[in-house]
Amino acid sequence: MSHAVGRIVVIGAGPAGTCVVDRICAGAPQPGGGRTVEVHVVDPAAPECETPYGVQVHVHRDRAIGLTESAGRQLVRLLGGRTLEADAVVLAQDRPGSGEHDVAARDGLLHLPGGPGHDLENVPAGEPVLVRGAGRAFTDLLAPLTVGRGGRFTRGRQGEPVYLPGGFEPLLYVGSRRGVPHHARPGYELAGEARARRFPYEGDERQATAKELAYAYYRELFTAHPSRTRTTWAAFEPAFVRAEPGGREMRALVTRSVPRFADRLHLDRLARPLRGMRFGDLAGLQRWMHGFLAADLERRADPAFSPDLALIRALREARPRMAGDPWFEGLFGLLADGPSLARQAELHALARAGIVTFIGAEPRIEQDEDGWRASGPTVPGLTRARTLIEARRLPSGPDGCADPLLAGLYARGEARHAAGLLDVRLPDGRLITGDGSVHDRRFALGSLTAAGGFATLLRRADAVARAVLSQVSEALVHAAA
Repeated sequence: MSHAVGRIVVIGAGPAGTCVVDRICAGAPQPGGGRTVEVHVVDPAAPECETPYGVQVHVHRDRAIGLTESAGRQLVRLLGGRTLEADAVVLAQDRPGSGEHDVAARDGLLHLPGGPGHDLENVPAGEPVLVRGAGRAFTDLLAPLTVGRGGRFTRGRQGEPVYLPGGFEPLLYVGSRRGVPHHARPGYELAGEARARRFPYEGDERQATAKELAYAYYRELFTAHPSRTRTTWAAFEPAFVRAEPGGREMRALVTRSVPRFADRLHLDRLARPLRGMRFGDLAGLQRWMHGFLAADLERRADPAFSPDLALIRALREARPRMAGDPWFEGLFGLLADGPSLARQAELHALARAGIVTFIGAEPRIEQDEDGWRASGPTVPGLTRARTLIEARRLPSGPDGCADPLLAGLYARGEARHAAGLLDVRLPDGRLITGDGSVHDRRFALGSLTAAGGFATLLRRADAVARAVLSQVSEALVHAAA
C-alpha cells in the first residue's frame, strides 16, 4: 500500500491560527493505514510547534503573498520564494492593527483601524495625529477632517487652492512605506500609438513585466514626442526587444536614444523616491515634499508627459496576472490609483497650511506610556501623538487589509467581502467566491471574517478544523487508491 500524505497550510500563527492548528491536530487520524497529515504554519513571527502524535507540523517563518490553484492543488507562494502545495488552506492571519486597537483603548489612547466606520468625530482638534499610509485611504480622510470641520479652500494668485483653517482640524503627521502620496491621475489623453507587448520570462516575471511597462512608456515617447529622442521608434524597438530588462545594454540604449533624464523611465526611483535620502529635520523634508507635489501636479497636467499615461495603461493591462505581487501592487497604487488633479492640489494646499506634515518613509510606530511615537530613517527624532489612524487599505482587498494574498484573490474574483470582512460560509468557514460559489479547499476564520470573543473563536476553529480534515480525508482516499 502506498503512503498518502494530506497537506494543510495554515496562514497566520495568532489566536485564530493557533486555535485551528490545535483542533486539526486533535482531530487528525492516528498513524497507520498508510496515511499521514502534515500541517504547515506560515507566519513571520510563528513560534516553534510541538509535533503532536500522528501529525507533522512544519513552521515557516515567512510571509504568504499569493494563493493560486493547479489541478485542485492549492499553491501558497511565500515572500522568500518557496511555494507550498496543499490539499487545503486556512486563512487565519490578523487584520493589520487589530491587536493595537485593543491595547490603545486599554491605555486611554485612540487607534482607528483602516476601513469604513472611522469614528473621525473623536479625533481631537488641534492635536498631533499620526496617520500610517499615504494612499487612497489617506486621501479619503482629508475632507471630513478639514472642510468637514469648518475649513475651506479659496484661490491664490495663480489660481491654486489655498486652505483657510476652521480651527477644529487635527494636525496630521503622515508616514508610509515609500513616504510620499500616490501620484495624481493624468489630465490628458495619449497622443501616440498605444500598443502593449508581452515578453517571455524565465523565472522572473517581475523583470518581464518591468520590460512591458517600459515598452509602453517608450513607444508613446518615440511616437508622440519624436523631437525628444535621438532616433526613431523603428530603430529603437528591435534593440529594446533584444536587450535584457534592466541590463547594461538596456541602460546604454536608453541613454544614447533619450537625451533628457526627465524623459527616461526609472521604475526603481519612482517606487522609492526617498531611498537613501536623509534630512536634518522635518522642515527640510517638508520643503522637499512641497517640491514633489508641485512637480507631480505640473507633470500630470502637461500632455508633453503622455508616456506616463501609457505606463499607467500598461499597469492596468498587467494587473490581472500580477495581482497579489507586492512589488507590482505597490507600483500600481503609486502610479495608477491616485487622486484627481484637484484632490492632489488640495493636499498640497493642506501641506502648505501645516495641516498635513509628512514624516518620511518606512515609519516605525510604537506605543509607550505617553502614547504613539513614530521614528524612521528619513528624519531624526520622534513624532508623538495620542491618536493613530490606519490608512493602509488596498482597494482590491477587504477594507483595512494590506495583504497581497487577499488582494490577489479579490482581483481574480476568487473571494468577496461583505461589510469590509472576508465573506465565508458558516459554520465551516469555506471562502465564498465573487460569483457566490463556495470553494471546497479554502477556509478562513479570525479577525478577517468576523468579530467575537474567545468562545466564538473556539467554536469556529472547531468547525473549520472538522471541515478541513474531511476535505483532506477525501484527498487521502483518492491518493491511496
